[in-house]
Amino acid sequence: MSAYLRSLSSSILLLMFSMSALLANAELPANINWLTNDEDPVYASPEAVKGGTLKSVLLSFPLTLRYVGPDSNGGFRSAILGNQMSLVVTHPNTYKLLPSLATHWAYSDDNKTMYFRLNPKARWSDGKPVTPDDFAFTLEFMRSKEIVAPWYNTYYSEEVGEVVIYDAHTFSVSSAKPRPRNELASHVALNPTPRHFYKDLTGYVQKYNWEVEPNTGAYQISEIKKGKSITFSRKKDWWAQDLKYYKNRFNVDKVRYTVIRDMNLAWEHFKKGNLDMFGITQPVYWHEKATGDIFDQGYVHKLWFYNESPQYSSGLWLNQDNPILKDYNVRLGIAHSFNIEKVNQQVLRGDYERKHNIHSGFGAFTNPDIRSREFDLEKANMYFEKAGWGERGGDGIRVKDGQRLSLAVTYGVDDHTPRLVVLKEEFKRAGLELNLRKMDSAASFKSVLEKNHEIWWGALGGGRWPQYWGQFHSVNAHKPQTNNITNTDDPEMDRLIEAYRSAMSTEQRVKLAHQLQQLIHEQSAWIPSLDVPYERIAYWRWIRLPEVPGTRIGGTGLSPFDFNGSFDTSDGGLFWIDSKMKKETEAARKKDKTFPAVTRIDDTYKVKN
Repeated sequence: MSAYLRSLSSSILLLMFSMSALLANAELPANINWLTNDEDPVYASPEAVKGGTLKSVLLSFPLTLRYVGPDSNGGFRSAILGNQMSLVVTHPNTYKLLPSLATHWAYSDDNKTMYFRLNPKARWSDGKPVTPDDFAFTLEFMRSKEIVAPWYNTYYSEEVGEVVIYDAHTFSVSSAKPRPRNELASHVALNPTPRHFYKDLTGYVQKYNWEVEPNTGAYQISEIKKGKSITFSRKKDWWAQDLKYYKNRFNVDKVRYTVIRDMNLAWEHFKKGNLDMFGITQPVYWHEKATGDIFDQGYVHKLWFYNESPQYSSGLWLNQDNPILKDYNVRLGIAHSFNIEKVNQQVLRGDYERKHNIHSGFGAFTNPDIRSREFDLEKANMYFEKAGWGERGGDGIRVKDGQRLSLAVTYGVDDHTPRLVVLKEEFKRAGLELNLRKMDSAASFKSVLEKNHEIWWGALGGGRWPQYWGQFHSVNAHKPQTNNITNTDDPEMDRLIEAYRSAMSTEQRVKLAHQLQQLIHEQSAWIPSLDVPYERIAYWRWIRLPEVPGTRIGGTGLSPFDFNGSFDTSDGGLFWIDSKMKKETEAARKKDKTFPAVTRIDDTYKVKN
């Protein structure tokens, strides 16, 4: 083909795309009712100052910087997406929509479409303007087979409709089906994807594995030391820094994550001042480790902050593709052998609450009638015998046709080992051998996503409303890189999930959610453990917080980024570093000068039972 013909062909393709994206004849509805919100209270402190470097920790180096595709569903993903803004966000205290990339929004009469006015100031980290076409490209990107992300391919094909561009700043995003208006934004308020960055998606997984994608948030990755550390730097001229709900937030100049693969070693680094804050929700930290001179002398503060955030689905996830766990009676036997209350009392000081439902903390969506199966060895014995595991070997472990009732539990956090040791002994009483399979946190989750597990001890988050399709629909079973960790494949559950996804009224969705939660309970492939309706953090006294040190949905204000993106909120970056107080503290330590000890318990958002 001649250069002229190649040029002509490219021009035709570009013209075809432009006509498709812009839909040249599309016109905004005449009766559109534009909405915005600048009336809700701000939740950042006007006392906040810029500057300093936050020193944080990673327990393992991420396997990729991609946020979709193989190996992307690890913990570091939240740091990447925490700097990628959405069109609108939810106020973390009032639950009302707030402007973000969009200044205004509107709804169609049929509750399938939202219209958006993009902020003309919105910029990518490379200085390029954010355009409506970047949202159109999000659909192309998420639907592409090149990203090797079946869940996203399906979701963005079946749940999201189309992007229609009206002018340089106005466009709409439609849902494939009507949705309750208070949930519509969660489905159509897309994050943009920079078309100018992704010139060619061919070979995406390898090509972009360690590429830093332009983003729209306050920070961008500025330094990568493979296997050692990743540093984010604040954009000095971030386009949104003076907007009402972003002002006085994201204050530190840098956030440096250093890889420390052992939690106990990380704790020692924190006590030396090499890390600025440390999560101490676990009772062994709050009651035992977070004591001593640096706390008594006021150098390090402790915060116990209650919130109303939906709880993670923590518990045992049983892989039903395993021949032993495929048996329903075995799963019931395991549920009645699960002495989690002993773990709570013996290891966790009774600080946690028994979990009953996979979706606890979701208000009306949580079925209050579901109760966890009680620890009962007689019932466990009955179910194991029904499954043919009535005989026991000399060591007390059940045997069947020469095979031991032995299963491995995969997990990725060292501090959970004492809990599982107790459970191991309790399961042994029931005749079940539980082998502990501790792995690096990233490697353990990769193993689970690949379905190379028998039992997983872990938790998944779900957003502001319960979600079922990814975790329980059969289309995601028996295949790698999906969140159907139990390999659930149940036609009745599929039917209810599909009805739930298409239900228009909140009342109907609540009813279906209750039915689905009941089915999940009855199936017993997920066995609930404990809820923790609070966060506990230790931090050096130079870390400062607003008067109320967190938000209703998001928890403490100590997250450097918007880690709660799954809840559609923007509540990160509320803290700041007081450089004067840091110098004062470091000097005081050298001279043995002390300050008042501080242990703060904030129950502003504690759910009153």
